[in-house]
Amino acid sequence: MDTIASLFSFITWPVSWVIVQFHKLYGAIFGPDTGWAWGLSIVSLVVLIRICLIPLFVKQIKSTRNMQALQPKMKAIQERYKSDKQRQSEEMMKLYKETGTNPLSSCLPILAQSPFFFALYHVLAGIANGKTIGVINQPLLESAQKAHIVGAPLAAKFMDSASKVESLGASLTDVRVVTAIMIVMMSASQFFTQRQLMTKNVDLTVKTPFMQQQKMLMYVFPVMFAVMGINFPVGVLVYWLTTNVWTMGQQMYVINQNPTPGSKAQEHYLDRLIKSVNAHGEVRGKKRRTIVQAIVAKGPDRNDNERKFITGLSKQGYAAQADGSVVKSDTALLEAEGAAPKRQQPKRQTKAQRQAGAVQQDDAAAKTSLTKDATETSDAAPAEKQAAPQDAKPKQDTKPKQGKPTAGQARAKSGQRKGQQRPKHPTKK
Repeated sequence: MDTIASLFSFITWPVSWVIVQFHKLYGAIFGPDTGWAWGLSIVSLVVLIRICLIPLFVKQIKSTRNMQALQPKMKAIQERYKSDKQRQSEEMMKLYKETGTNPLSSCLPILAQSPFFFALYHVLAGIANGKTIGVINQPLLESAQKAHIVGAPLAAKFMDSASKVESLGASLTDVRVVTAIMIVMMSASQFFTQRQLMTKNVDLTVKTPFMQQQKMLMYVFPVMFAVMGINFPVGVLVYWLTTNVWTMGQQMYVINQNPTPGSKAQEHYLDRLIKSVNAHGEVRGKKRRTIVQAIVAKGPDRNDNERKFITGLSKQGYAAQADGSVVKSDTALLEAEGAAPKRQQPKRQTKAQRQAGAVQQDDAAAKTSLTKDATETSDAAPAEKQAAPQDAKPKQDTKPKQGKPTAGQARAKSGQRKGQQRPKHPTKK
């Protein structure tokens, strides 16, 4: 660890200068040789570094979400070119370039603060060994060696010997108890941060290897920090515990205010948004209107949480607009309650029902035809009676008497041609 820390000695001077400036402030309040003055100086260093890293954190969040969205496409490329690793890499890089995604962006905050972490370790190691380093001169060195955090010297480690701990003015038991508690808290905060990300802010509808990787890191990171923590000075443990707590709070804010689409956090956020709209009659805040606008623009591509949100607004009598606002809509309320008339599809009939219906239609048509004929006959009867006295001479029947039809006539009625038939061939007799 000392060898790695020496590689970042170039940043030791600015880190030690920042600590000394904060020590002057807190030393005037709590006393220059107290653990509060030096401990709060380290905490303030962490806060200052993390504030400067907020743009990288925002970029990390965007990159992580882009990677989650690209997982199905990445998996398809891996299966398609599983026998050609070079083509697989080329297609992956092409996909990253088209979507503007950088796989290393998710690691940027950790990589960016690593130099400050090792520089602080280098400073505290110099304090433990009684060496002036950076802007920490001899009086500041003696003051830092006298500082104790809950009975443990600032530069003491869990694995230090009893003689070294006694030279710093403390007991080995106090040092190990304090460092063990801080290591457990550091590992627990790391585990909770990763678990919060996996259980609340991940799209559960997409099962990808990326999720399995994140789940594995949820258990690997705490163990790794616990193993490394026994070699960290108390001051470095304060640094790392503070940065873990900051990360946990920062991530909690992002999950509550800008959740990943399809996650449980999005469901809870949209439920809170419906309650806010119902209470105030509008979407308050530019950020919320942007989210509503994005949901409306998705149309049929909305996920289950977003469809539930649109339905919830309708039940409250509101309709989401394309600009992210909402308006009162009685139609939406009626449709949500089921009061509006809806077009229903006719039920499909069985074959027997269709045949019975056809028979009933034929019977009705026949009855209608008979009624019509009877009406015409009754209307024509009086006219015939009035015309009968004028023509006393009975009409002769000009129709020929109908007798038994001949064979030729029978064949003509059955659809054969009329006239003389050609005799059959003798061979066919």
